[in-house]
This record gives sequence, structure tokens and C-alpha cells, in this order.
Amino acid sequence: MGALELKGITKAFGATEVIKGVDLTVNDGEFCVFVGPSGCGKSTLLRIIAGLEDATAGDILLDGKRVNDVAPAKRELAMVFQSYALYPHLTVRDNMGLALKQAGQSKATIAAATDKAAGMLSLDPLMDRRPAELSGGQRQRVAIGRAIVRTPKLFLFDEPLSNLDAALRVATRIEIARLHRDLAATMIYVTHDQVEAMTLADRIVVLRAGKVEQVGTPMELYKNPANTFVAGFIGSPQMNFLDAASLGFAPGQIGIRPEHLVLSRDGGEFPGEVSHVEKLGGETLVYVRSAQHGLLTVRLFGEHDYTVDETVHLTLQRDRMFQFGPDGLRR
Repeated sequence: MGALELKGITKAFGATEVIKGVDLTVNDGEFCVFVGPSGCGKSTLLRIIAGLEDATAGDILLDGKRVNDVAPAKRELAMVFQSYALYPHLTVRDNMGLALKQAGQSKATIAAATDKAAGMLSLDPLMDRRPAELSGGQRQRVAIGRAIVRTPKLFLFDEPLSNLDAALRVATRIEIARLHRDLAATMIYVTHDQVEAMTLADRIVVLRAGKVEQVGTPMELYKNPANTFVAGFIGSPQMNFLDAASLGFAPGQIGIRPEHLVLSRDGGEFPGEVSHVEKLGGETLVYVRSAQHGLLTVRLFGEHDYTVDETVHLTLQRDRMFQFGPDGLRR
């Protein structure tokens, strides 16, 4: 079991409140991702769950038991850090089994647990190496393996892929997703990368300035954002925002995703000039500057030949638009 409940969690450093009344339930076996811009409080909230920071107010319940006053080592959690935090003088095997050794487990128990984790993470050939002999991706897998051997109730990941290059991030992301399926474990994962959030999460918690803006599945957030912040943060490329009144709507903003703008040379709702083109192979991103609506991003699937300074026309797919009021909330 690994169900987590946060009730009215706040955290202040002096007069500065960084977590502002968070209520959240993470179900047993769920992969929950905390996402938001730098400084939104997601890592602080994770550290409060882990017991590395004390909540100023509120309760943390693990499987229904209040753990605010329980030491981190006693909470039956395992945390994977961005920095790997491996002991350089120990082998992979010894790094992974250290927590069990410190807990007084037998050599046979430690060997069985580390071998099982190594098999899950394809670390078998590396068990006698030291961290200096490993790549960044291998070190991160060792850090994950060290968490697995503890068989925790809850796995906590604090931006574990941010130190890896793009190809390794994708590969390790797939490893973590497979690991979640194999272990059926509860996982909370912190990232500022909304692509990671969209591809990994059962549910996403979108945070801004210490508050929860919205909680939902990736597609719920994509298709039904509660406000302009969530709409603009979830989705890549970012949603376009236009003045609603200029389109004949009540004051506020109209949001439309880049793939829902129709680009044409032959005419449309309003003209613009091509400012930049990104040819990505499977898709083409065309940035169009409109005198009325500013810079807009258009996403086209496949290869397309548009040139900078070319005059084009844009049409909005009206059934795909989002309407937001002056307060930023979805109408």
C-alpha cells in the first residue's frame, strides 16, 4: 500500500510562504507528476512528503497514518535525486545494497534484492563498477535501483532526468514508465518538463506559486484546462492566446493550440507574415506575426515550404477554441 493524502499543507520560510494550503490525494499504485515552472514549490512539496522539510501547517497521511512527526528513514519512502547521490568509493552492488546493510539485513537478502533490481534495470554487467566508471544514464539507473531494493510504499523522484542529454532522457523515461508497470508502485515525480509529465503521469498536479492550479489526467488538462496558466503550460508548442473582444467575443482571451490554426496562402480570417520556420521532419512549426494578434505559432504535420517574410492567412478552428474571462478562468 502507498496511498498518500495531503491536508492543508503550508510551508513558510520566515515571512515568505512558498506552499499555500495544498490538499491532494495520491492513490495507491498511481503515477502522479508534480509539474510547474521553477520556483512554484514542487520540490519543496516533495521534500515535505519525504520528511526532509517540516510543514508549517497541515497533515501528511501515508495509508491513513499521520507521518508529520515520523523521521524520514521511518516513513517507508525512497527518494531518487537529480544529483544521483552515489558513494564514489562503493561499487554499484554496494551502493544499491547499502540501505539494507545499514538496516541489518543478511548478505543473502541483500544479494537477492540487488540482483533482482539489477535485472529490472539492465545493470547486471555493471555491478562491480564504481560510479566514476558509469555514464550519467547508468548512474541514474543505479540511484533508481537503490530505491527499488528498499521496497518502499512510495517512490519520490526529484527531477531525475534533468542532468541527462535528450536521448538518455527519453530512454530513461521509458525505463521509469516500465518500472512503474512492473512494480505497480505508487510514484510521485517532480519535473518542470511538461512533456515528461504528459508521457509518464496517470495524473498531473499543476503548481504555480505554491498553489495547485489543476489536477487531472494528461488529456483532461490538455482538453479542459481550468485557466490560462494551465492552458499555456500544458502542451508543446504552447497554446496561442488572442484578445477575445477583437474576435467578437466577450472581454477576455481566446486560446487555440498551434495544430488548430489553419494556414493558407489563398485567404483566411486574417493575414500575417512568416517570422520563422522550424522544419522538424515529422512536423513543421511556422511562426506568423499578425498586426492584430501578435506572434502566433502554427503546427503543421509533415514537411511544408514556407519562407520568412511570406504573406499568409490564418483561420481559427472555432470548435477547438478555448474562451477565458478577464480573470483567466475558463468560461
